[in-house]
Amino acid sequence: MELKKIDHIGIAVHNLASAKAFYRERLGLAIEHEEVKGDMKIAFVPVGEVNIELIESTSEDGVIGKFISRRGEGVHHIAYEVDNIKDALKRLKNDGIRLIDEVPRRGAHGKKVAFLHPKDTNGVLTELVAKKPN
Repeated sequence: MELKKIDHIGIAVHNLASAKAFYRERLGLAIEHEEVKGDMKIAFVPVGEVNIELIESTSEDGVIGKFISRRGEGVHHIAYEVDNIKDALKRLKNDGIRLIDEVPRRGAHGKKVAFLHPKDTNGVLTELVAKKPN
């Protein structure tokens, strides 16, 4: 398994509109893409080859809502691009790494994604992202 690059850094926010305004007006960055995925509103802000993924929960009971309730706003996860996500998951599982997603699922931009358990990744929620959407 070879990690190609950091695909994005996910940041949990209380209010997506104000977070977008900060990145656009204070940092001079553009909002590239927005979508709603389940109970999350998401906006992508490109910075060089890496995206900042701003994530607002539409439900207090959602993953991001619970994260913000426990830890407040801030970095939620780091996502790495891989060529073959199924092979990467198989190898990591064989190496004893706990997987949140045993099977890749559809993420933002229609790409396949899977999360690794933070207890096995030095406390950092880690996401693998397929290089190309399927």
